[in-house]
Amino acid sequence: MNSDERRATAGLSIIFGLRMLGLFLILPVFALYGSDLPGATPALVGLAIGAYGLTQAILQIPFGMLSDRIGRRPVIIFGLLIFAVGSGLAAEAESIYGVILGRALQGCGAIAAAVMALAADLTRDRQRTKTMALIGISVGVAFMVALVAGPAIAAWAGLPGVFWATAGFALVAMVLLYGLVPAGGERVFRPEVNARAGGLPVVLRQPDLLRLDFGVLVLHLILTASFVVLPVVLESRLGIPRGDHWMVYIPVLVLSVAGMAVLIGIGERRRILHRLLAGVAGIVIVADLVLAGFSAWLPGMLIGLWLFFVGFNTLEASLPSLLTRFAPDGLRGTALGVYSTAQFLGAFLGGVFGGIIQGAFGVSGVFIFCAIAAGLWLLTAVGLSAPASYREAAATEAETT
Repeated sequence: MNSDERRATAGLSIIFGLRMLGLFLILPVFALYGSDLPGATPALVGLAIGAYGLTQAILQIPFGMLSDRIGRRPVIIFGLLIFAVGSGLAAEAESIYGVILGRALQGCGAIAAAVMALAADLTRDRQRTKTMALIGISVGVAFMVALVAGPAIAAWAGLPGVFWATAGFALVAMVLLYGLVPAGGERVFRPEVNARAGGLPVVLRQPDLLRLDFGVLVLHLILTASFVVLPVVLESRLGIPRGDHWMVYIPVLVLSVAGMAVLIGIGERRRILHRLLAGVAGIVIVADLVLAGFSAWLPGMLIGLWLFFVGFNTLEASLPSLLTRFAPDGLRGTALGVYSTAQFLGAFLGGVFGGIIQGAFGVSGVFIFCAIAAGLWLLTAVGLSAPASYREAAATEAETT
């Protein structure tokens, strides 16, 4: 990369990471602190956790298309400003309904497509994959930081402090956009990253793409539903203080990276990643059943969490990689737009169903629900075809031997 590409990649990775950090911070704490808000019920707590996903899902593609017309930076600034206002509204809310409204407004700042498009504008073709990968890594880092910072901020400043922190991250990101990211190269339509409404029918007729879209929907449904109850389990069943929950999350999350690396390495080396997805879905099923049956026993909780994060991290890294290989030429951006919409819709549904099921069937019911959802994804994943790149590589090897 040249100096401008390094600046663009670093700046946009930090901006995207700060944006996702603001969304993730609430996951490890809201189920505990939100239940104290006037009017709170398990169902409404779940809705507050997942509300941003619905507005994200609705606005992801329109915001990306708007950035093609008026430029990336105005859309990103507008989205970050909306996110900051939504955070402030949630921080000042005096009831669960105010938090739900604030979270929904946070989601209206749907800047993912515009950030990805700006990254493509500012990098050359041969460097673009590195840039996209580093932006993706920033999301994983944001998730890990949120598991530590969320409980720490909440213990120090309460739930309003968490939301004000997310507003602050958005303002910092706005400054970085103009202070760190190089100017120029914007409003260039690149079919490999930009979404096109006219391509939607084509993308929606591709069975393999639909399988991957359903996979990410289920994955984020499970993640959000799990965090509706996980903080409650750690505090009420295992007696771990709220401020110490990161001591459980982080070691398990870090160790899960090793399992993820092994699985993805095998899948790519043997060109069976598409087949491996069903097995990984099986790991998630086992993890949820362990959590359902042994959540009051610390070793069982740790084993279940480790298996869950191995499965989650593997799928989170594999699904978009496979999706770009299945996407038709010139429609990769549209396929990614649909994929992102499914991802955020899954977060919304996970929060809603997680809260409802917790209220009706308790903590174990939520984990069993997640296991059933993963089972549906397993049945879908079994039919996934081999990507063309895998078939071509196999054919080349056959010719050489």
